[in-house]
Amino acid sequence: MSDITQLFFDAAALGGIYAMAALGIALIFGVMNLVNFAHGEYIAFCVFALILPSTDAMSVMFLGRAPAIVLIPVILGLGALIAVASEMLVFRHMRNASPVAMMVGSFALGFVIQNTLLALYGGRPKAISLWPDLNMPVELAGASVPVLQLIVILTTLVVVTGLALLLRKTRIGLEMRAAAENFRMARLLGVRANVVITGAFALSGALAAAVALIMATQTGVADVRMGGQIMLVAFIATVIGGLGSLPGAVAAGFLIGAASVVLQAYLPLDARPFRDAFLYTLVIVSLLVRPQGLFVPKSARPRI
Repeated sequence: MSDITQLFFDAAALGGIYAMAALGIALIFGVMNLVNFAHGEYIAFCVFALILPSTDAMSVMFLGRAPAIVLIPVILGLGALIAVASEMLVFRHMRNASPVAMMVGSFALGFVIQNTLLALYGGRPKAISLWPDLNMPVELAGASVPVLQLIVILTTLVVVTGLALLLRKTRIGLEMRAAAENFRMARLLGVRANVVITGAFALSGALAAAVALIMATQTGVADVRMGGQIMLVAFIATVIGGLGSLPGAVAAGFLIGAASVVLQAYLPLDARPFRDAFLYTLVIVSLLVRPQGLFVPKSARPRI
C-alpha cells in the first residue's frame, strides 16, 4: 500500500509541473493559434533571475536571498513581464502571419533569450540553493513525501481552480473564452484584442515562472537549456489533450506524469534508461487512437 501511495504522490507532483507548463502553452494557442516554443526559455530566464551574472560554475544568489513572500511575486511578475514584452515586440507584429511563420518566430525568440543567457552566465550549469528544506521528506499515509511535492500538488490545484474561476467569472476571462472560440468574430463583437492577448501572455509567463521556482528548488541547478525538456513534454501534453483545450492540457499533463512515474517504477532495471522511448511510444499510440486529442475544443468541432 505504501508503494502505491508513494507512486501517487510522485505522479501527482510530476504531473502538476507538466500541467502548469502545458496550461501556459494552451492559453496562447487558444487566443492566437500559436505554439509558443519560447515558453521553455521563459522558464530558464526566471531561474537565472535568481542569481547574479557569472561565467563560472559557482553562483551568487541575488533575488534568491529574498524572503519567499517577496521572491515569489517578483519572479511571477518577471515571468509575466518577459512574456508580455515578447508579445509586444515580436508576436503583435505577426498577427496576420500564418501559424507556421509565428511558430518560427517563437523559435527565433527562444534562441535570442537562450543566447542572451549564455552571454551573461556562460554555458556551464550553476549550482543554486533555493529553499533546500523543502526537499526534506515527511511521512504521509505510509509514504515518504518531500514537502516540495505537496506544495506542487497544492499549487497546481489552486492554479487550475483559480484559472477556471477567472475564465468563467471575470470579463477578461469571458473575453479569452470568446477569443478562443472565434477570435475574428469576438473582435467584431467588441472584445478587446490587445487586452485579451496581453492577459493570456501574462498568465502564460507567470505559469512559466511558477514552474521555474519549482525546478530551481527541486534540482538546485540553473541551466540555460533546462526549459527545453519541460517545453517538449508540455507541448506533447497540449497535443494529447487537444490543442486549445485547457482542461485537456491539465489532464494530459497529469497522465504523462503518471505514465512516466509508473514506467520508472515497473520497467526492468536494464530498460529504465530507455523510459522516455517507452513513454513516447505510448504518446504515439494515443495519437493514433485519438488524433484530435482527449478533449476537442468547441472551436475545433464541425458546425452545421
